[in-house]
Order: sequence, then C-alpha cells, then structure tokens
Amino acid sequence: MYPSIKSLVHGEKEEGSREEWRGVTVLAYREERMDNMQAVNSFVAAYLKKKGFKEAEQLLEDLQNKDSAPIDFHNDPELAKFIYHFSQSEDDVVRYQDGYSKLRSWTYSSLDLYKHELLRVLYPVFIHSFMDLVAKGHLQEARTFFNAFREDHELMHSRDLQKLEGVLTQSHLEEMEFARSLRQNKVNIKICQYSYDLLLQYLHKTQSTAMLGVINEHINFQVSPGQPTSISDDAEVVTLIGSCQDAANQINQKEIHWGLLEDSLEERLEKAGGLLSDSEKTEGENKEGDVDETKKRSVEGGKQGASTKKLKKDKAASATAKSARPEANTTSTAPRVKPELPLPVMPTEVEQSILEDLRNRVQLSSVALPSVSFYTFLNTHNGLNCSSISHDGSLVAGGFSDSSLKIWDMAKLGQQAGSSILQGENDSTSSKHVVGPNGVKRSYTLLQGHSGPVYSANFSPLGDFILSSSADTTIRLWSTELNANLVCYKGHNYPVWDVQFSPVGHYFASASHDRTARIWSMDKIQPMRIMAGHLSDVDCVQWHANCNYIATGSSDKTVRLWDVQSGECVRIFIGHRSMILSLAMSPDGRYMASGDEDGTIMMWDLSSGRCVTPLMGHSSCVWTLAFSCEGSLLASGSADCTVKLWDVTTSTKVPKNEEKSGNPNRLRSLKTLPTKLTPVYSLRFSRRNLLFAAGALSKNQ
Repeated sequence: MYPSIKSLVHGEKEEGSREEWRGVTVLAYREERMDNMQAVNSFVAAYLKKKGFKEAEQLLEDLQNKDSAPIDFHNDPELAKFIYHFSQSEDDVVRYQDGYSKLRSWTYSSLDLYKHELLRVLYPVFIHSFMDLVAKGHLQEARTFFNAFREDHELMHSRDLQKLEGVLTQSHLEEMEFARSLRQNKVNIKICQYSYDLLLQYLHKTQSTAMLGVINEHINFQVSPGQPTSISDDAEVVTLIGSCQDAANQINQKEIHWGLLEDSLEERLEKAGGLLSDSEKTEGENKEGDVDETKKRSVEGGKQGASTKKLKKDKAASATAKSARPEANTTSTAPRVKPELPLPVMPTEVEQSILEDLRNRVQLSSVALPSVSFYTFLNTHNGLNCSSISHDGSLVAGGFSDSSLKIWDMAKLGQQAGSSILQGENDSTSSKHVVGPNGVKRSYTLLQGHSGPVYSANFSPLGDFILSSSADTTIRLWSTELNANLVCYKGHNYPVWDVQFSPVGHYFASASHDRTARIWSMDKIQPMRIMAGHLSDVDCVQWHANCNYIATGSSDKTVRLWDVQSGECVRIFIGHRSMILSLAMSPDGRYMASGDEDGTIMMWDLSSGRCVTPLMGHSSCVWTLAFSCEGSLLASGSADCTVKLWDVTTSTKVPKNEEKSGNPNRLRSLKTLPTKLTPVYSLRFSRRNLLFAAGALSKNQ
C-alpha cells in the first residue's frame, strides 16, 4: 500500500509506509539503472559494428543472451562516463556532416528569387561547423568535412579558408586571432521575411538540431519586409557583429574633423580671386602636356594636323569647362581645421609654382573628362612590383623583384625616344643613356640598396625625394637630384607593403605584414606613431587631405581611420568581402574610396562611417584609385587591364526619397579605358587635372 499524498505532506506516518516507500525507491532506481545499462550496451554494440569488430560484437551479443540482461558497465564509473561521452561525440560528427549536406542541397534547390539570400547562410554555417568539430576533438572528421565542402566557398572566401586550413588542433582555435574573432562574434546577415520563414520552416521540419544550434549561436538575421535585395545593392548584407561590431560602433561615434587645413593654397587662391578663364585653363593643360604633345607630333607628323586637333580641343574644353563650373567647388565648401602636426615651411618659389598650377587647373565633370597619359613598362619579365608617378608626371619610378628601384625622366625620354614606353631591362637602342658600372648604357637611373623585392615607391609632393619599401623590412629615402640613398628607416619586423608621403611632404606612413601602420618623419629614424589593431596584414595606407588622419586597408577586410596625433583608431569601415588593396581620399576630405581584391570599390562617408555606394564594374583586383583635384571624378585602375572613370558628384547629392529607401547605387561609371594587356599599377591626377597612369605589359594574358 503506497503512502498517500496527504500523509506525506503533513508528515503523518501510516503503518508500513516507510518500508513500502523504500521499496518503491529501490524499484525505480533498478529500472533507471537497467535503462542506462541497456543504452550503454547499445552504444557499445553500434560502435563495434561501425568499426567492423565482428568478433567483439558477436561476443557481446552472446554474453547478453547468456545472461538475458545487459552487461553492467557501471561497476567502473569512469568507463561508463567515457562510453556515454564517446557515443554522444560519434553522434555529433554525423549530425554536423548530414545537417550541413542537407542544408546545402536544400539551399541550392531553392527558387532563384530567394536562393542568393539563402546562400549567404551557408558560409558562416560551414566555418562554424568545422570549428565546432575541431573544438570537440574530432580533428580528422573536421578535416574531412572541411575538404569536402570548401570548394563551394573558394571563389568568395579563399583567403579566409587558407587561414582556417591551419587550424589543426583545439589550441589553434584560441591561439589564432582570426579563428578566435570568428567564434567570439556573430555574423550579421540581411534577409527578406519570406527567405527567413523558408529557412526556419526547413530547420524545424528536418529537425536539424546541429545546424539550428550553429545558426542560433553564430548568426544574427536582419529581416526586412518586401522582396529580396540583390547582393550588389547593399555593401552590408553580410557583416561581422558582436564584440568587434560593438567596438566598431562605439569607435565610429568619435568626433572627427574631416575639413581642409586653414590657410591652404587653394583657400588663398580663392580669396585672391586668382582663377583664370576657361580658355586659359585649357592652355595651361596644354602647357603641362607639352611632353605628350611632342610625342604625338612625332607619331602623327605634320604641324597643321596637330594644330587643327589642338584648336578643336580648345573649343571643346572651353564649352565643357563652362558646364562643369557649378560642380567644381567642393573644396571651397569644406570646413577648415587646424593641423595637429607641425607643418614644414614651403619655399616661396615652390609656392608660386603650385599657385600657377592651380590657376591653370581644368575643371572636370561628367561631361568634361580628363586627358590621360599612360606609361607602359616593357620587358619587365614579371619583375615589376609597383610604380609611382610624380605630381607633374615628369618622373616615373618602378620597384622590382631584384631589389632595385629605377627612375625615368619623362622629359629626356620623350625628347630622345619619342615614345612613352619604359624599358624595364637594360636597353642600348635609345639615343641618350646613363652609363652603368659595367659599361652598359641605361635609359634610367638605377637606385640600389634594398636586399629584397621593392613593393612600394612614392614621390614626395615636390618630386625631390622618393620613398621605397621592401621585403627586407626597411624603408629607404632617396634623393632624385643626387640619385642617392639618404636614410634607411628600420622599425617594421616583416615586409613593408606600402609607403606614402603626406600631402605636405616631410611626414610619411607605412603599412606592413606585421599588422601595423607607422607614421614617420624624414628627420627621425624611429617611427613617431604605431597604429595597431588590424587582425591581418596592413596592405595599403593613405593620408587624409588635412594630414590629421591616415587610413589603412587590411587583409582582414576592414579599413580603419587613425588620428595621427593620438595614434587611436577613430573609424572602422566594414563591408568588403576580400582584402583591401587601394585607398584614395577626396580633395575636400569628406569621402574615401577603397578597392579590394574582388574588383569592388566602396565610397565611404568619413563622418558616419557608412558606405555611400559600392561600385561594381572591375572584374579583378583594384590596384589603384585617384580623385580628380576638384573631387568630381574618381579614377580606378585594375588588374583587368582597364581604367574606369566614375561620377562622384551625383553620388554625394542624395535625394530624400533614395535616402529613405536605402538604395545606394547612385555612382555611375562614365567611361572605361581599356589597355593593350597592361594591368594598371598606379594612377595620379596632376595639379592641373591631367590623369597619369602606369602599368607593365603582360604577355601572359
């Protein structure tokens, strides 16, 4: 007779209740023990069968039949615990592999209208399933899973996969900064309501608990009403959130002063009213391009044909410059700020020369495109790593894999050779040469000093110095007048990918494989500031127009803006899907453009830290970017052997209806300039708005 609930509640003891209650407890314990033993036995039998241990499986079955009861493994608690854990872990591997395989098949078989949104889920699920398997100790199974499905994501995430390929043990998940960042943060995915409902319906219908757990723990969905959006419509359809994103949002709240420097030459010229007429500006451009006109005359022949062409050009430029005038003064409306660094004193004659260039500047717009002068390197035998052009286009430099830096004087080369073709190797066919130490004639100045490939070169604003950075971890300062090395700057621990002079000279910034950027002064051999924060290589660096900030682009797919005075990060720009290779600042200092390995260019608003618009058009790496002097055009050079011109003015004037709808596709491509199998290494607008470009002819394409 069982004790009543009433007696148990009030503590009353009925006759025989204690003995009966003890009997019930023992009976329940035995039943639970038998169930556990049965479960353990089934796990052991399943494991033996899976591994092919037929004799052991048969022996276990015989023992169970003989005793007509499950074998009691509970005499050894540690053994029982191990068997339970092992059976659970074996089940984990199957759940992850089957779960992802079925999710993948379902996603690829979805309707085309929703497929591109659902496909965004696969990559984060894939990498977190892999890392979960590694974290649980299934190293071999994790490697098999990784190799089985990595091909799906090679196109968009090849660099990430190369890093994750190095995760071989559980300790690597903690030691590798990239893997740790992924596991500590969530991925933010924008998706429409119907796609979201379809995904949830699938997960609940299939009972994919492993996939549901990964998605719940590592993915945050931003669900929007209406139809699915194209992946090119929004730069932030897939972004990293969590502690990193929270930190980025907090950093992006900091105040920055994006205006131009007080009492700049442009401001001084505007106050003096020293702007020339449109026809005079056209003459100024022709004056700057005298070298190019000389080359054209030698090829075209006949003075009359050249003068007729020039007359037509004058008329066209005069008409288009008038239409461009209302859009040209973006820098005049920019706020003025004080410099945070002591600025060098500019010589009077240099100042007058720059003012003369500014007076003769041709205003560009969507209907007044720039003239382009393209310098092609020949016979480089894939040895050219970088190129640089001086502000007036008179000097062109190339950095080579043999650790050399070579500089060509365009005035001499144009007069003697009559062509803007640069010989990368020693060439004895030109009429004017420099004699080398072995008696070999050269048409360039050879600068030697580095002990590794030269990855970057950059002329000073006045063209009297040039910087070079190398795989030997050093930066060297050269004099273009003395043709000699002046200083060797040491500080980075790994190859230096990029180096850039500030807009006023004297200061320069470097970017390195050691994940840092550094600010230097020409008169000091040690860096003034070290900017640390990127999770991978810092691949490129660019100065802000007011010299108070520098921007860095990294292989971690982010761009950061740093305050040069404090060394603090004041903006983090998230949106790229591959490593950033190029940066450019608008002349008014308000916008920044960044180009990546996939061929995508993004225009950023420095104040808000948000992407104004993504620019789709290039089919390969964007190696160089340059704004026109008044900021109305953006030029981009790519490994796809094209130069593209983009209309910036229309993109910055956002209509209210577009601002509310969030449609960012406002920047349009004005013109595509193809080359003859020549990837574009560098671009530069002169002070008079002539566009210079350089690249090495590739015979392998």
